[in-house]
Amino acid sequence: MEKKRYVILDALRGFAILGICLANFPEFSLWTFSDPAGWTVTDKVTRAIQTFLVDGKFYTLFSLLFGMGFSIQLENAGQKTRTFYRRMIVLFLIGLCHLLFLWSGDILMLYAAMGMLLPLFKRLTTKGILISGGLFLTLPVLCEALIGTRLSDPLEAEQWRICALYGITEANFGTWLADITGYKGMLQFLHQGAVERMWEFVSSYRFFKVLGLFLIGYAAGREKMFADLEKFRKLLKNILLYGFLLGIPVGVLYTWNSMSGEPLGPVAQSVFYLLSVYPMGFAYAALFSLLFMRRPEGKGWLLLAKPGKVACTNYLMQSVLGVIIFYGIGFGLGGKVDLLGTEAIALGVYALEIVVSSLWINYFRYGPVEWVWRMMTYGKKLPLRRASNQEV
Repeated sequence: MEKKRYVILDALRGFAILGICLANFPEFSLWTFSDPAGWTVTDKVTRAIQTFLVDGKFYTLFSLLFGMGFSIQLENAGQKTRTFYRRMIVLFLIGLCHLLFLWSGDILMLYAAMGMLLPLFKRLTTKGILISGGLFLTLPVLCEALIGTRLSDPLEAEQWRICALYGITEANFGTWLADITGYKGMLQFLHQGAVERMWEFVSSYRFFKVLGLFLIGYAAGREKMFADLEKFRKLLKNILLYGFLLGIPVGVLYTWNSMSGEPLGPVAQSVFYLLSVYPMGFAYAALFSLLFMRRPEGKGWLLLAKPGKVACTNYLMQSVLGVIIFYGIGFGLGGKVDLLGTEAIALGVYALEIVVSSLWINYFRYGPVEWVWRMMTYGKKLPLRRASNQEV
């Protein structure tokens, strides 16, 4: 049963990494910054499909899985809380380096910051944790209605002040990274991008969203949900049924409002996000688990589990490959590939990660980032190479 549990969790992580790749690569390719007036029919259809099926759903899944992982660490009687805090501090530093030196879309820093709050909920019952998680997921709607962007407006002003220092304007913002010929220009863009990322977190109240998902994942992890999927079969079926019953119709509204420039306003879009993205993300996890239960020894699950075992490394490698493929310091394809082509490249990158991850874990215990994370947490050197008789 222990082996099966880890296969499902690793396979889910691998699935989440695929979705994150599909979600992020339009940013790397700079297609996101293109003028909608110039979108082709193929662009519009691809964008609608991506918004409906991908947008937010895989970060929901990724966040749930992080919450489950954190629960295992915090509920482990042998691990002290201060060790958990050290893990979060190291993760924060990894995310900070990612944000400042590679890509402005980092999520690990926010994960670490919200993860540090989880010990505050440790004494609650599982029901109390679930209720708390649900409340945090609804808070962004209330904040959007009552506060709007007033908290984030100063960050937006600071972002454009930094842009002015380097000559980044609205006219060249979307092409800057494709036009650069040296890393200095990329660092300049990343400087303003770090502030822009903070603006995104505050303007969308994303910290509440992540904390809410962490708590729901924490509750599932505390109950050891994926250690005995059969026990939770009825619950998984209900999550699948009601998640799609609610998420699909509201998801159509969410997609339409997003594609149309939010004519119903940001508050309505926040409500649509709440009632479509999370239910569909939960339904994805339930569907994946129910399919896994039919044939847990299937080779497809093992294949997905390969990149899932080194998920943090693969998440960061997607940024490295995105920079190499699309930025001017690499192959410079940014702005030259349509959205469908961008997603095809993303699938190719994920396929490469499956191959490399499969080879890597045959010889090594951890991914390189996971290895550094562990060593910095425990303050000692840990073996990386896998023993010849150690099971993969």
